[in-house]
Amino acid sequence: MSSTAFVGQRVKRLEDPDLLTGKGQFLDDLKLPGLLEAAFVRSPFAHATFTEIDAEEARAMPGVHAVLTARDLPAEMQGQRILLQVPHPQITNAVTQEPLASREVCFVGEAVAVVIADNRHLAEDAAERVIVDWEPLPAASHCDAALKPGAPVTHSSMTDNIAGRLNLGYGDVDAAFRNAAHVVEERYAPHRGTGHPMECRGVAAVYDVVGDAFRIWTSTQTPHNTQRAVIDMFGLSEDKVRVITPDVGGGFGPKNQVYPEELVIPAAARLLGRPVKWAEDRREHFLTTTQERDQVWDVAAAVDADGVLLGVKGTLIHDAGAYLPWGIIMPYISATTLPGPYKLPAYRMAVTVAFTNLVPTTPLRGAGRPQAVFAMERLMDAVAQKLGLDPAEVRRRNFIQADEMPYDMGLTYRDGAPVMYDTGDYPQAQALALAKAGYDDFPARQKAALAQGRHIGIGIGNYVEGTGLGPFEGATIRILTNGRVAIYTGAAAAGQAHRTTLAQICADEMNVDVTDIDVVGGDTGVMPRGAGTYASRITVNAGSSVRVASIELRGKALALAAAKFDVKPEDVELTHGAVRIKGEQGDSITFEELAKMTSGMPGYALPKGVKPDLEASGYFTPPQATYSNGSHVAEVEVDAETGQVKILKYTVVHDCGTVINPMLVDGQVQGGVAHGIGNALLERMVFDADANPLTTTFADYLMPTAELVPDCDIVHMESPTPLNPLGAKGAGEGGTIPAPAAIVAAVESALTPFGLRITDCPITPQRIVELIQTAQETIQEDH
Repeated sequence: MSSTAFVGQRVKRLEDPDLLTGKGQFLDDLKLPGLLEAAFVRSPFAHATFTEIDAEEARAMPGVHAVLTARDLPAEMQGQRILLQVPHPQITNAVTQEPLASREVCFVGEAVAVVIADNRHLAEDAAERVIVDWEPLPAASHCDAALKPGAPVTHSSMTDNIAGRLNLGYGDVDAAFRNAAHVVEERYAPHRGTGHPMECRGVAAVYDVVGDAFRIWTSTQTPHNTQRAVIDMFGLSEDKVRVITPDVGGGFGPKNQVYPEELVIPAAARLLGRPVKWAEDRREHFLTTTQERDQVWDVAAAVDADGVLLGVKGTLIHDAGAYLPWGIIMPYISATTLPGPYKLPAYRMAVTVAFTNLVPTTPLRGAGRPQAVFAMERLMDAVAQKLGLDPAEVRRRNFIQADEMPYDMGLTYRDGAPVMYDTGDYPQAQALALAKAGYDDFPARQKAALAQGRHIGIGIGNYVEGTGLGPFEGATIRILTNGRVAIYTGAAAAGQAHRTTLAQICADEMNVDVTDIDVVGGDTGVMPRGAGTYASRITVNAGSSVRVASIELRGKALALAAAKFDVKPEDVELTHGAVRIKGEQGDSITFEELAKMTSGMPGYALPKGVKPDLEASGYFTPPQATYSNGSHVAEVEVDAETGQVKILKYTVVHDCGTVINPMLVDGQVQGGVAHGIGNALLERMVFDADANPLTTTFADYLMPTAELVPDCDIVHMESPTPLNPLGAKGAGEGGTIPAPAAIVAAVESALTPFGLRITDCPITPQRIVELIQTAQETIQEDH
């Protein structure tokens, strides 16, 4: 290790100068020679069949080059569906989307045809002239109702709406409830939303007729998944499909999967022999980009007389939407996340995954965890209320202790390994958060505020998150002939500053400045294997592979220079882009000279064991998930007349192991909290009884703005994990996961005089007013 030590420093983002000066290159910036643009014809019904699509008028319009329906797609695509990303034996109906629906649509926005024209405007005008003979069918609009007898089926080929069932648990749950001093039972109903990055989805493709090969640009988090889907769909070899991610303007999970457009656009490019591009507009994003969060939990907690947990049991209904692109992994994560940082002797959860005629669900920042944490933290608050204890005290009595790590929860995680918490100090995290939040003084503050007619409240949210999942991520590090160091990785950035983080890790090993390092990510042409940017996994996986490869490259550079100087490798050292003999007067050779020397100098014989290129590659495969944790405390003020909520103070204690760049982790946490605020207070996708979406613009679907999001008071704890060479855990989702639980608890605390209980989210102003009115009516009836 050099003395440069960039790891742990607040290094400014290397990405920002280009982005701030308009030099970013996003999908829609692509201007390829001969480029055509596409618009899709989408279903206006949540459930319908059709037999004919009349596109003659559209095809005859000026500037239109083609209108393609399912039957017009290439022979290889006929009868094919999109790849199921995560198969699971408990899936009962593994149905995914067709590239273009051939006879039945199962959610509003599902595509049945694509128009290719000189530009997007012409394509959209022509799409409106395409006539489809729709036959509407009854639709399932909510996961709970979809499981009732006689409910409309999501797909006409099905007899019910069950996509899969899971049963997870351990311990003697029945005994726990028999022996309990108290039992609390509640129903929780978190609601769905989506990521809404600044840049919507998009894809462009070029087909090389000579090489029978595709080059595809797509705004995705997982270029290698897109490559695999195209390979499978068209029956090509890997070298025939290169997928490149340009700059990506946010992902948050929904850009993690393969969409129909990523298959249809390459097909159109091949059929027409011209480059074709499609860029999603915001309304399409509302209609077709995957969403998440709709769940219904019926749970009960058994506790002893002191509020110590004896067991938790319940049922979970998860809304899959119309298809299963990511299988049933989110409800599985939910069920394994629920116990959180608490000792839970017995646990049983029965999970049912339900199809509905809504846009499919896939992982969204937190991926099933915000709902689970909401259920568990609300249960802890319910226990506190029932026993007359402070909510923080109930949690203190149930925490897993730091000296009990590693801690086996008794469950199997989604990676197939036991849920084995590796490191962390959960009691200390909460203690720090409470101290920073002024928790002990809050009762006095609340009393004083109430005397002034103000309703303020405080809430707690604790969580543990499985991060850094496998299977792997890789990196190649190369010293270039211009003396710079290049990192090639399969990891695709979507705003997380991978370039900065990976450069910091490499710079410390190669003893160069971070600005002397180039990072190329998300291109299957330069890194043949990659899993993708999701599950807070890139620093753990790609970062560790960079560390491993950098160490190997460092050794190669030292060995090569030592051979040139005829000294031992231990007698030379790396120093700012060169290798020199140790000592004041030692000779040196620059990286540029080394790279040129190994690139093939006539007559030069390389030292034994040294390969021709100054590069090293490594793949890191984690043995299991690492477990980040944290504690959030929200203090809010609620206007009981209007239901408006103001967040007065938000405290985060966050433990993601070794912190590579505190400034970047701060940004991840702050952004995550903003996402959680939206989930807690605003973001609600409204559907009518026929599963038609009613919130398809930002005028209807409210996002948190700067005035609603406070500057969080963030404290970093560091409990390095022994499971990777960096000691790092994931940091991308922890800001979101406990936020709804903490904020809803704070709102409920603020409204204590009304004696109401909140079990759903988001709690919009309308919902808060409704709850207050209901509580007041109940009080009046009781009197």
